[in-house]
Amino acid sequence: MIDWKSKLTSRKFWAAIAQFISMLIIALHGSQETATQVTALIMAGAAVVAYIIGEGLADAAGAANAVNYVPYDDDDAEYDADDPPDSIGERDEDDLK
Repeated sequence: MIDWKSKLTSRKFWAAIAQFISMLIIALHGSQETATQVTALIMAGAAVVAYIIGEGLADAAGAANAVNYVPYDDDDAEYDADDPPDSIGERDEDDLK
């Protein structure tokens, strides 16, 4: 099966596509200037596609490694001044009354 993710982010793949279309334009009696402009557009598009896929992969990896943070609700807690929490964020049953 073809790994399209790696194909679409490959500079060699996009260079081959650009070269093929550039030669096709020349073979069909298009100008060198047109072939150059089309090649530049293809490579610019390839950079955008690679960036979007790369950012998507980075976001997916970041989401997979994210830690779900649930803030502690201090509104209902009363602390015993004689028995403070052991450290920030660490509370035991003796700390709440």
